[in-house]
Amino acid sequence: MIWDTHAHLDDPDYTEDFQEVITRIKSSGISRVTNVGYDISSSERSVKLAADYDFIYAAIGVHPHNAEGVTAQTWDKLIQLAKQPKVLAWGEIGLDYYRDLSPRSIQKEVFIHQINLANEVGLPIVIHNRDAHQDVLEIVKDHPPKFGGVFHCYSGSREMASILLNQGFYLSFAGPVTYKNARHTVEVAEHIPLDRILVETDSPYLTPEPRRGKRNEPTYVREVVKKIAEIRSVSFDEVASQTMRNAETVFKL
Repeated sequence: MIWDTHAHLDDPDYTEDFQEVITRIKSSGISRVTNVGYDISSSERSVKLAADYDFIYAAIGVHPHNAEGVTAQTWDKLIQLAKQPKVLAWGEIGLDYYRDLSPRSIQKEVFIHQINLANEVGLPIVIHNRDAHQDVLEIVKDHPPKFGGVFHCYSGSREMASILLNQGFYLSFAGPVTYKNARHTVEVAEHIPLDRILVETDSPYLTPEPRRGKRNEPTYVREVVKKIAEIRSVSFDEVASQTMRNAETVFKL
């Protein structure tokens, strides 16, 4: 039993064969999937998927790419969605200084506001962090989530990981941990406690080896579990069962 804690099954890449993807998930030992929103529309779609499929759960929020377009109505709608029964987290939220699709000052403001909203409604947060390590660290230090959180597709250093673990965060690993040039990510996955690790695909992105270059899907989270087991010299089943328990803990399910 494996929990893909971060996927985007509402993405247009699945339009032509969505039911086949669902069938493969069910037949491959993937028992739960968290579908993660990045704006109002995707958050609504995530909630609908969670209502339609018993093994799918939802996260709702505004990605830093979309931070510039938020309004008061955005927050009102997200608060409504946050109250739906299968919404487990507020995310993905954070900072992205790689693409800089929204001004950094607005990214920070929207990130902080969403941490505060998650605290108000009682949800953990799911953090997107790309090339913004220092600012993200400062924000979560100054505005700590009251109900915990996850750094999705962790890409920081071992030193940063130690700081985040001390703050109570969980670290989630995706396809990049399987890549040949992922030395720093592998080092973190090897040394942090197994009871603070989650696994994910970020489908349809970041496809793990040996399928890199093709569309990703939740079934392939097995490759992430396999790689972490290899890195840590433990069994596949141990990583699968422990990461499932970790996800149940952080998402309070």
